[in-house]
Amino acid sequence: MILIGDEIIPYEAIYKISTVDDIKNTMPNSTVIFEYNSDLMTYCKNNSVKYGVIVSSLKEAVYANALGAKYIISDIKLASKLQKIAQNYMYDARILAVISDDSQIEDIALQEIDGAIYSYLI
Repeated sequence: MILIGDEIIPYEAIYKISTVDDIKNTMPNSTVIFEYNSDLMTYCKNNSVKYGVIVSSLKEAVYANALGAKYIISDIKLASKLQKIAQNYMYDARILAVISDDSQIEDIALQEIDGAIYSYLI
C-alpha cells in the first residue's frame, strides 16, 4: 500500500502545480500533482514528467491512465470504484484516495485501494 504524506514513512517529492511554468520550477525527478487538465497531462507525457491527476469521474481517470499518469487521485468513494476498473484493465497508474489522517488507512486497505495521499499535499 502506498502512503504519500505520512510523517512516519518517507515519500517522494510532490509538488502541486497548475501551469506548465509551475512544472518548470520543480526539482528534477519530482512528481507533480494537479487537477484534471488534458493540456498538462499531454505536456507531462511528452516531456517524461511524473505526475498525478486529481479526478472527479471515471472518464477523467480513463484519460489520465491513457496519458501516462503515475497516480490517479480521488475521494475515497470514487477511488473504490476506480480501483475495480484499474484492476480489470491492468492500469499502469496507481489509484490513491485522499485522506485527512491516519485513522482512514485501515478503510483504504480493506477496500483494496492502491494507496492514500494526505489532503495537505493537494
